[in-house]
Amino acid sequence: MLAQMALEAESTLTDRFQTTVPSPVRQALHLGKKDKIKYVIQSDGSVLMKRFEAEDGDPVLDQFLSFLAVDMQKHPEKLQPLTASMRQSVASLVADVDIDLDAALSDEDE
Repeated sequence: MLAQMALEAESTLTDRFQTTVPSPVRQALHLGKKDKIKYVIQSDGSVLMKRFEAEDGDPVLDQFLSFLAVDMQKHPEKLQPLTASMRQSVASLVADVDIDLDAALSDEDE
């Protein structure tokens, strides 16, 4: 019988409360870039860290999407193509929005 061996690793928090997940942890959890991590805070104050696996779906969103699908099938005459003016309206709403998913969080976002 093999003895179970606990591996330990540590990392340091930056001034912005960010850290690098140590290599042994990334390997144990099979983490890659852009993967998500789930933290579970135990009653004794310890924290369980595991790979985040997306749930099957949001039941409210699933019901809404089902409603839309049924409604589109029942009333196809209500469907309208996206017009050029609608596209221009959307484009103007997001024209100045700059999103960098790799950027560090601002102080306001922490």
